[in-house]
Amino acid sequence: MLELGGQGAAPAGDLIKDVTEATFMADVIEASQEVPVIVDFWATWCGPCKTLGPMLEQAVTEAGGKVRMAKVDVDQNQQIAAQLRIQSIPTVYAFYQGQPVDGFQGAVPGSELKAFVDRVAALAGDDGGLDDAVEAAEAMLAEGAVADAAQTFAAILGEDPANAAAYGGLVRAHLALDEVERAGELLAAAPAEIATAPEVEAARAQLELARQAADAGPVAELRAAVDANPDDLQARFDLAQALHASGAVEEAVDELLELFRRDREWNDGAAKTQLFTIFDALKPEDPIVLKGRRKLSSMIFA
Repeated sequence: MLELGGQGAAPAGDLIKDVTEATFMADVIEASQEVPVIVDFWATWCGPCKTLGPMLEQAVTEAGGKVRMAKVDVDQNQQIAAQLRIQSIPTVYAFYQGQPVDGFQGAVPGSELKAFVDRVAALAGDDGGLDDAVEAAEAMLAEGAVADAAQTFAAILGEDPANAAAYGGLVRAHLALDEVERAGELLAAAPAEIATAPEVEAARAQLELARQAADAGPVAELRAAVDANPDDLQARFDLAQALHASGAVEEAVDELLELFRRDREWNDGAAKTQLFTIFDALKPEDPIVLKGRRKLSSMIFA
């Protein structure tokens, strides 16, 4: 494994692509909503990369379209490498539904590499129709039929106790019913294999925001306090929480971004932490998330 200091051309088609900072959102984050995407971070001077890359391409090709591959030259795309904290290469991350779900660093044996690709490919495998049931339950939840959604999510978990989408959905259903403590109990009891799955992490973020909402102050008073003293960072943070609790999510994000701009280290980086909690609670493709992450990244890397 080589420490960072800057493979060859990808085969034609959509299965394996060379990805840049300009195309990372479309070819990795958005593409992973449909099919898992394995991202290979490499450089032309990296010897182990020249061995790992072709092996990984072969394993991805053999997976028959169940997984895609994106190749990122870290020398040409330093912002992505920095944002994902790539400290050595080769590094491989797998993304699914917009989130990193697996990965490894350094060269690995072919058998281990194939097992990794198979494991990632299985994330979007056939599940006997449970995906359709999850989709139906999500529709019920969106339409306000919360009790029906909760029953459907619970039924899915009866068939597949480690179904992360159903588990996260059940937690969100309890939150919609204002059953915050029950939602917390469910998250605490989440099976280990899905405890950090994106759907469960999203529900955990929504639980944290629901608990904050219970203690949120009045928006008008906090807005007045911030207007009177823009450098009152605690008041600005409290305003962001109150705005989110009132449903003004984008305004809350804007206030947190302004707080981060003024003092990114305030209260142990509370603004950035709160931003990530809000982003995690939303869908990765939500315009508020995409816009907010873009603005935050521009400040971090400025």
